[in-house]
Amino acid sequence: MLSYETIVTFMLASVLLSIAPGPDNIFVLIQSALHGRLAGVVVTLGLCTGLIFHTLAVALGVAVIFQVSAVAFTLLKVVGVAYLIYLAWGAFRAASSSIDGAEVPVLSRWSLYKRGILMSMTNPKLAIFFMAFLPQFADPARGDLTHQLLLLGGLFIIAGFSVMATFALMSGFIREWFQTSPVGQRVINQLAGVVFIGLALKLLTTER
Repeated sequence: MLSYETIVTFMLASVLLSIAPGPDNIFVLIQSALHGRLAGVVVTLGLCTGLIFHTLAVALGVAVIFQVSAVAFTLLKVVGVAYLIYLAWGAFRAASSSIDGAEVPVLSRWSLYKRGILMSMTNPKLAIFFMAFLPQFADPARGDLTHQLLLLGGLFIIAGFSVMATFALMSGFIREWFQTSPVGQRVINQLAGVVFIGLALKLLTTER
Protein backbone atom coordinates (compact mmCIF):
# COMPACT_ATOMS: atom_id res chain seq x y z
CA MET A 1 0.00 0.00 0.00
CA LEU A 2 1.22 3.48 -0.82
CA SER A 3 2.33 5.66 2.07
CA TYR A 4 0.45 8.83 2.94
CA GLU A 5 3.53 10.92 2.09
CA THR A 6 3.80 9.30 -1.35
CA ILE A 7 0.13 9.93 -2.11
CA VAL A 8 0.36 13.60 -1.08
CA THR A 9 3.55 14.16 -3.10
CA PHE A 10 2.12 12.37 -6.12
CA MET A 11 -1.13 14.34 -6.04
CA LEU A 12 0.67 17.67 -5.73
CA ALA A 13 2.90 16.82 -8.70
CA SER A 14 -0.09 15.57 -10.71
CA VAL A 15 -2.12 18.74 -10.07
CA LEU A 16 0.77 21.00 -11.03
CA LEU A 17 1.50 19.07 -14.21
CA SER A 18 -2.20 19.11 -15.11
CA ILE A 19 -2.33 22.90 -14.68
CA ALA A 20 0.64 23.54 -16.98
CA PRO A 21 -0.70 24.75 -20.37
CA GLY A 22 -0.80 21.91 -22.88
CA PRO A 23 -2.87 20.64 -25.82
CA ASP A 24 -5.39 18.79 -23.66
CA ASN A 25 -6.38 21.57 -21.29
CA ILE A 26 -6.19 24.14 -24.08
CA PHE A 27 -8.66 22.03 -26.08
CA VAL A 28 -10.93 21.75 -23.02
CA LEU A 29 -10.72 25.49 -22.49
CA ILE A 30 -11.53 26.32 -26.11
CA GLN A 31 -14.53 23.99 -26.25
CA SER A 32 -15.85 25.42 -22.98
CA ALA A 33 -15.40 29.01 -24.09
CA LEU A 34 -17.03 28.42 -27.48
CA HIS A 35 -19.75 25.87 -26.72
CA GLY A 36 -20.41 26.06 -23.00
CA ARG A 37 -19.03 24.62 -19.78
CA LEU A 38 -20.71 21.24 -20.32
CA ALA A 39 -18.78 20.74 -23.57
CA GLY A 40 -15.52 21.18 -21.68
CA VAL A 41 -16.57 18.74 -18.98
CA VAL A 42 -17.54 16.15 -21.61
CA VAL A 43 -14.14 16.49 -23.31
CA THR A 44 -12.49 16.11 -19.91
CA LEU A 45 -14.43 12.89 -19.28
CA GLY A 46 -13.21 11.56 -22.61
CA LEU A 47 -9.59 12.46 -21.91
CA CYS A 48 -9.75 10.81 -18.49
CA THR A 49 -11.39 7.70 -19.93
CA GLY A 50 -8.44 7.40 -22.30
CA LEU A 51 -6.06 7.62 -19.34
CA ILE A 52 -7.50 4.34 -18.05
CA PHE A 53 -5.90 2.65 -21.08
CA HIS A 54 -2.47 4.09 -20.25
CA THR A 55 -2.84 3.17 -16.58
CA LEU A 56 -3.62 -0.45 -17.42
CA ALA A 57 -0.75 -0.63 -19.89
CA VAL A 58 1.73 0.68 -17.34
CA ALA A 59 0.36 -1.36 -14.43
CA LEU A 60 0.40 -4.64 -16.34
CA GLY A 61 3.62 -4.07 -18.25
CA VAL A 62 5.91 -2.18 -15.90
CA ALA A 63 5.16 -4.45 -12.95
CA VAL A 64 6.53 -7.37 -14.94
CA ILE A 65 9.63 -5.39 -15.95
CA PHE A 66 10.29 -4.49 -12.32
CA GLN A 67 10.13 -8.13 -11.31
CA VAL A 68 11.84 -10.17 -14.04
CA SER A 69 14.44 -8.14 -15.92
CA ALA A 70 17.16 -5.93 -14.45
CA VAL A 71 18.33 -4.93 -17.94
CA ALA A 72 14.83 -3.98 -19.09
CA PHE A 73 14.25 -2.05 -15.88
CA THR A 74 17.48 -0.11 -16.33
CA LEU A 75 16.58 0.64 -19.96
CA LEU A 76 13.12 1.82 -18.94
CA LYS A 77 14.66 4.03 -16.27
CA VAL A 78 17.12 5.59 -18.74
CA VAL A 79 14.37 6.24 -21.28
CA GLY A 80 12.16 7.70 -18.57
CA VAL A 81 14.88 10.01 -17.28
CA ALA A 82 15.69 11.18 -20.80
CA TYR A 83 12.05 11.87 -21.57
CA LEU A 84 11.46 13.77 -18.32
CA ILE A 85 14.50 15.93 -19.04
CA TYR A 86 13.14 16.53 -22.54
CA LEU A 87 9.80 17.60 -21.04
CA ALA A 88 11.59 19.89 -18.59
CA TRP A 89 13.58 21.50 -21.43
CA GLY A 90 10.38 22.01 -23.40
CA ALA A 91 8.62 23.51 -20.38
CA PHE A 92 11.46 25.94 -19.67
CA ARG A 93 11.52 27.05 -23.31
CA ALA A 94 7.75 27.07 -23.84
CA ALA A 95 6.26 30.22 -25.27
CA SER A 96 2.95 31.53 -24.02
CA SER A 97 0.07 29.55 -25.47
CA SER A 98 -2.17 31.31 -27.95
CA ILE A 99 -5.86 30.55 -27.86
CA ASP A 100 -7.73 31.10 -31.07
CA GLY A 101 -11.11 29.45 -31.40
CA ALA A 102 -11.83 30.61 -34.93
CA GLU A 103 -11.13 27.25 -36.52
CA VAL A 104 -12.49 24.97 -33.79
CA PRO A 105 -15.32 22.81 -35.17
CA VAL A 106 -18.67 22.53 -33.40
CA LEU A 107 -19.05 18.95 -32.16
CA SER A 108 -21.85 17.03 -30.47
CA ARG A 109 -21.36 15.92 -26.86
CA TRP A 110 -20.85 12.31 -27.95
CA SER A 111 -18.32 13.44 -30.55
CA LEU A 112 -16.53 15.53 -27.94
CA TYR A 113 -16.37 12.55 -25.59
CA LYS A 114 -14.97 10.30 -28.35
CA ARG A 115 -12.51 13.02 -29.39
CA GLY A 116 -11.24 13.18 -25.81
CA ILE A 117 -10.78 9.40 -25.65
CA LEU A 118 -8.95 9.26 -28.98
CA MET A 119 -6.74 12.26 -28.12
CA SER A 120 -5.66 10.48 -24.94
CA MET A 121 -5.32 6.89 -26.18
CA THR A 122 -3.43 7.75 -29.37
CA ASN A 123 -0.95 10.13 -27.75
CA PRO A 124 2.43 8.32 -27.65
CA LYS A 125 3.97 11.08 -25.54
CA LEU A 126 1.33 10.48 -22.89
CA ALA A 127 2.10 6.76 -22.90
CA ILE A 128 5.81 7.43 -22.40
CA PHE A 129 5.03 10.01 -19.71
CA PHE A 130 2.95 7.50 -17.76
CA MET A 131 5.75 4.93 -18.04
CA ALA A 132 8.22 7.47 -16.69
CA PHE A 133 5.98 9.08 -14.07
CA LEU A 134 3.98 6.37 -12.32
CA PRO A 135 6.61 3.69 -11.54
CA GLN A 136 8.89 5.95 -9.52
CA PHE A 137 6.15 6.40 -6.90
CA ALA A 138 5.66 2.66 -6.54
CA ASP A 139 7.67 0.68 -4.01
CA PRO A 140 8.05 -3.11 -4.37
CA ALA A 141 8.62 -3.32 -0.62
CA ARG A 142 5.13 -1.99 0.07
CA GLY A 143 3.15 -4.68 -1.71
CA ASP A 144 1.91 -5.67 -5.15
CA LEU A 145 3.22 -3.29 -7.83
CA THR A 146 0.26 -3.74 -10.13
CA HIS A 147 -2.15 -2.57 -7.43
CA GLN A 148 0.09 0.38 -6.57
CA LEU A 149 0.35 1.47 -10.22
CA LEU A 150 -3.40 1.14 -10.73
CA LEU A 151 -3.97 3.30 -7.64
CA LEU A 152 -1.46 5.90 -8.87
CA GLY A 153 -3.11 5.97 -12.28
CA GLY A 154 -6.49 6.44 -10.63
CA LEU A 155 -5.16 9.30 -8.50
CA PHE A 156 -3.66 10.97 -11.57
CA ILE A 157 -7.01 10.70 -13.36
CA ILE A 158 -8.76 12.29 -10.38
CA ALA A 159 -6.21 15.13 -10.31
CA GLY A 160 -6.40 15.65 -14.08
CA PHE A 161 -10.19 15.60 -14.14
CA SER A 162 -10.40 18.04 -11.22
CA VAL A 163 -8.05 20.51 -12.91
CA MET A 164 -9.52 20.31 -16.41
CA ALA A 165 -13.12 20.34 -15.17
CA THR A 166 -12.24 23.48 -13.21
CA PHE A 167 -10.84 24.92 -16.43
CA ALA A 168 -14.15 24.13 -18.12
CA LEU A 169 -16.27 25.67 -15.37
CA MET A 170 -14.09 28.78 -15.19
CA SER A 171 -13.59 28.98 -18.94
CA GLY A 172 -14.28 32.68 -19.33
CA PHE A 173 -11.85 33.82 -16.66
CA ILE A 174 -9.12 31.31 -17.54
CA ARG A 175 -9.43 32.01 -21.26
CA GLU A 176 -8.91 35.72 -20.58
CA TRP A 177 -5.96 34.95 -18.31
CA PHE A 178 -4.33 32.74 -20.95
CA GLN A 179 -4.74 35.50 -23.51
CA THR A 180 -3.51 38.38 -21.36
CA SER A 181 -0.96 36.91 -18.94
CA PRO A 182 2.08 35.47 -20.74
CA VAL A 183 4.11 36.01 -17.56
CA GLY A 184 1.71 33.81 -15.58
CA GLN A 185 1.88 31.08 -18.22
CA ARG A 186 5.67 31.28 -18.20
CA VAL A 187 5.78 30.86 -14.42
CA ILE A 188 3.55 27.77 -14.56
CA ASN A 189 5.67 26.27 -17.34
CA GLN A 190 8.83 26.89 -15.34
CA LEU A 191 7.30 25.28 -12.25
CA ALA A 192 6.36 22.28 -14.37
CA GLY A 193 9.95 22.16 -15.66
CA VAL A 194 11.27 22.07 -12.10
CA VAL A 195 8.89 19.21 -11.29
CA PHE A 196 10.07 17.28 -14.36
CA ILE A 197 13.72 17.72 -13.33
CA GLY A 198 12.91 16.57 -9.80
CA LEU A 199 11.09 13.52 -11.13
CA ALA A 200 14.00 12.70 -13.44
CA LEU A 201 16.46 12.85 -10.52
CA LYS A 202 14.19 10.70 -8.39
CA LEU A 203 13.81 8.14 -11.19
CA LEU A 204 17.58 8.11 -11.78
CA THR A 205 18.20 7.03 -8.19
CA THR A 206 15.42 4.42 -8.13
CA GLU A 207 16.63 0.89 -7.45
CA ARG A 208 14.98 -2.25 -8.74
